Amino acid sequence: MSRTIHVAPVRRRIRVGSAPERAFHVFTKSMGRWWPKQHSINNSPIREIVVEPQVGGRWFERGEDGSECQWGKVLAWDPPAHIMLAWQIGPEWRYDGDLVTELEIRFSPDGDGTLVELEHRLDGYGDAAGTMREIFEGPDAWEATLAAFAAEAG
Repeated sequence: MSRTIHVAPVRRRIRVGSAPERAFHVFTKSMGRWWPKQHSINNSPIREIVVEPQVGGRWFERGEDGSECQWGKVLAWDPPAHIMLAWQIGPEWRYDGDLVTELEIRFSPDGDGTLVELEHRLDGYGDAAGTMREIFEGPDAWEATLAAFAAEAG
């Protein structure tokens, strides 16, 4: 069993040119359109990514062959302002039902657009938290993922 290690969360923010309602909708209902395909953990390429719209709902990818691969679950659902997901993908890039790291996303009005703030809390990784933080801080992780989201959200 890994011990709790306290590591600073990964934080990213981006502004999109659409209202919070649209930004939230694109983030939660159209994730398969903008999520980087290379970030799949399924054996089959991503056909869609599903976030079930309620607390306790599943968060998973569905492959082109119909297979499903769990990523986590919904911890908070407050459209269009806020969602929190349990990211349950371990350092081996497989679903781990015993692992919980929190991925919190806030959508705030910002003029004619929306400020999107992401915070990924990694303490649940235990001894691997520092290593995982380095990965998620990299330009190909949350930074690139949010840039793809912003392009889709407008």
